Amino acid sequence: METGTDEPIPVTILSGSLGAGKTTLLNHLLSTAGDRTLAVLVNDMGEVNVDAELVAEGSELELDDGVAELSNGCICCELQDDLETAVVRLARDRSFDHLIVESSGISEPAPVARLFTTESRVAALYDVDTLVTVLDTPAFLAAFGGEETPERRGDEDDRPLSDLLVEQVEVSNLVLLNKADLCSDAELAEAEELVGALQPDAETIRTEFSAVDPDRLLGAGLFDPNRVNDLPGWKRALESAEDDHGHDGDAHDHAGSGGHHDDHHGHHHPDEVYGVSSFVYRRRRPFHPDRFTAFLEDLPAEIVRAKGTAWLAGNEMRVSIAQAGPSIRATAQGPWIASLPEVERDMYRSNRPNLEWDDEHGDRRTELVFIGTEYDEAELRAGLEDALVPDEEWASDDALEGSFPDEQGDELVVREP
Repeated sequence: METGTDEPIPVTILSGSLGAGKTTLLNHLLSTAGDRTLAVLVNDMGEVNVDAELVAEGSELELDDGVAELSNGCICCELQDDLETAVVRLARDRSFDHLIVESSGISEPAPVARLFTTESRVAALYDVDTLVTVLDTPAFLAAFGGEETPERRGDEDDRPLSDLLVEQVEVSNLVLLNKADLCSDAELAEAEELVGALQPDAETIRTEFSAVDPDRLLGAGLFDPNRVNDLPGWKRALESAEDDHGHDGDAHDHAGSGGHHDDHHGHHHPDEVYGVSSFVYRRRRPFHPDRFTAFLEDLPAEIVRAKGTAWLAGNEMRVSIAQAGPSIRATAQGPWIASLPEVERDMYRSNRPNLEWDDEHGDRRTELVFIGTEYDEAELRAGLEDALVPDEEWASDDALEGSFPDEQGDELVVREP
């Protein structure tokens, strides 16, 4: 393909934790590209672009100020703050068939993909082809219930490894289960099930030393720009429960934990195929902060992913809950609309005609999705019910304050590895 034609250049975006095998994959693709001419942008978080050096070692190229001329005509360049300028310059100065962007080990692919899909000079030149995540499969399995919790390589991000792995898988089109030679067939099957639960549309390939047919990654056409960050496993479980039971959920339930409750309400099996199940918990009654904290701290290892919004007594913030394996974090997203002054509240409601609204509690509600394997759903639901504020406690004058964040944007680490 000639640069300067109207045909956009396809882009494959690689992500994966440090040490998973992204650079090995990149070198593999460069050596097996055949007639394709590749351009490569490597993003390393260090002051020295270590990945570019590694690519250089395997490709007979010379480095010049972070830019490497590859033997087959590729470009290797450290991405810093100006990715847009770098990719526009590449398209202007070089002729190539396919661009590969290797994001850093602490990145997820969606923000990079958005650069190529939003209306900009970049989107006019490029077309995202596939979002690829390379997993260190033994570490991936260990992060979700293994006897030992793997440690991150490098200290450039304070998020636990499990958080990052989930985020990278949830937005992927293709997942390489790398280091497959270090896993049993049963472990690889478990990894495939976990990937399927986190992102049902993702294809998986078992690899050793990141060796894969380049046609599976280059020109695969798996990316849909309308679905970036759309419908990972937890969102699908949520929407499926809404379809099955109606959007009102248990909004009618104002009795305490002794009120009507269906233990199977919102139960969902995203994978009669994948072997991992999920359920949705909805309530129009707040949690007691301390009891809910205790529930989260004791969440069993069988729960791989939990996500959603919690209503907490004594707190007018919508608090998002994000659990990935041993890591659990709570973030204040913003005030409940029902807590705003009347004029502001009415304005928000008029702009959101589909907003679910309860006559007594407004938009305040809990909506949580749990995904896992072989967990006891009845026991978890009972624990959630026990964490709610009963009528007598709700009606008392005692302050129900806890440690959950009550300023927008603030975060609480509920549990960490």
